[in-house]
Amino acid sequence: MTKFIIRRLLQTIPVLFGVSILVFSLIHLIPGDPAQIIAGESAPETQVEQIRERLGLNEPLHVQYGTFVGNVLTGDFGTSIRSSRPVVDEIGTRFWVTVELAVYSTILSVFMGLIAGIVSAVRHYTVTDVVIMIVALFGLSMPNFWLGLMLIQWFAIGNWIPESLQPFLQMRASGWGDDWRQVVLPVFTLGTAGAAIIARMTRSSMLEVISQDYIRTARAKGVKERVVIYQHALKNALIPVVTVVGLEFGALLGGTVLTETIFAINGMGRLTIQAINTRDFPVVQGTVLILAFLFVFVNLLVDISYRFLNKRIDLN
Repeated sequence: MTKFIIRRLLQTIPVLFGVSILVFSLIHLIPGDPAQIIAGESAPETQVEQIRERLGLNEPLHVQYGTFVGNVLTGDFGTSIRSSRPVVDEIGTRFWVTVELAVYSTILSVFMGLIAGIVSAVRHYTVTDVVIMIVALFGLSMPNFWLGLMLIQWFAIGNWIPESLQPFLQMRASGWGDDWRQVVLPVFTLGTAGAAIIARMTRSSMLEVISQDYIRTARAKGVKERVVIYQHALKNALIPVVTVVGLEFGALLGGTVLTETIFAINGMGRLTIQAINTRDFPVVQGTVLILAFLFVFVNLLVDISYRFLNKRIDLN
């Protein structure tokens, strides 16, 4: 296991290296002079030169890249052009808001998706199966922003859910109060598509496992159906589902932009959009790098989890 983890960590180095090159190139791929764009068209040349010098744009590209990588390795992502605060502080609590939102949405997706997928597989080719798959298809097809707007129209305007949401970290110490309601709509919005994907994958994987000889043997021996489904079939059907869950969680970390904008949540997605609109390149670079690192880390955890689900899998 230790050798596998070390090898996988080493394999992430080229990935992160490629991501760092792409992120570093962001500021150089935009048309025109980045310093002039940041300062504005009417800015005096002295101000443009100050920005160029502060960002190190006067240096050769290889020197700029070396400085960029060195700063990142020490946790220095630069200073926000918009607020003049360190990028790490800008990301700060917004990072945890997005992570919490992704975690809650993933939990909801797994809960709904597994139940729907198991029921659909056990009752395959029945009316129940058809209804679940149709609902899953609708959940998969609905854009997140449309579902979010509809939920606001149905619930927030009816005063059941507050329209303007605050970070979950700011809950009052006196108790939950109304704060539990503040996370319901965005979590449901983000979790719907994931639940649909997990339901379809669970059904497909369960049907494949149920048709195996050892399942028929267990049933022939008189093993209870519940034991057959949950201990024999589901456990062996979870590996592709876990892969989907890992990818879904990684996608949620970087795919909450529209949902955070619609529900006025101050998360990483909204911060990235604000940084793009204000041409705050250091913040854009910092958010992309952090999200890429998280995605790679989640994939590593998914690979490790395979061994715990099936001891027969050789990680080497």
